[in-house]
Amino acid sequence: MSTDEVLAGVGPRLRQMRKEREVTLSGLSEATGISVSTLSRLESGLRKPSLELLLPIAQAHQVPLDELVGAPPVGDPRVRAKPIEMNGRTHWPLTRQPGGLQAFKVLEPQRRLEPEPRTHEGYEWLYVLSGRLRLVLGEHDVVLTAGEAAEFDTRVPHWFGSTGEGPVEFLSLFGPQGERMHVRARPKRP
Repeated sequence: MSTDEVLAGVGPRLRQMRKEREVTLSGLSEATGISVSTLSRLESGLRKPSLELLLPIAQAHQVPLDELVGAPPVGDPRVRAKPIEMNGRTHWPLTRQPGGLQAFKVLEPQRRLEPEPRTHEGYEWLYVLSGRLRLVLGEHDVVLTAGEAAEFDTRVPHWFGSTGEGPVEFLSLFGPQGERMHVRARPKRP
């Protein structure tokens, strides 16, 4: 719906709301401080609505401003990503656009696998939510626990997975073009 269409619907909506509440133009004028003629022109569409006019009317009717202008309802904010099963892991994509930086929530069941390091273009960042995640990166072999993170260039031979001591749940951010994650810290005070 265009802005002009939304604005054209305000007047009739104001008239309907006023009549439903059984309020006269003069009664609304007293409650808002807006002249009867201005309210009449606003309801008939001869005057464009503005915040200066709509805010007092919304307060007088005790309704949110959205209700006066007929704002479209806000969509459901929940992410309904479908899990993807891949190599024994369950991945929930947290980003929807193809290419660029990709985010996943990953759950790997308890299992002990032999690391098979691989390389490819990109940059990866891992954050452990629960459990223990084994990361083999070049000559390093480390275990990350809940609250720990690692980041690395994926051109370095790498492998990560469960330590075999229980399931592990982690977040993975991957940038195929080598984007790096940046954590901003407050500057130190002198």
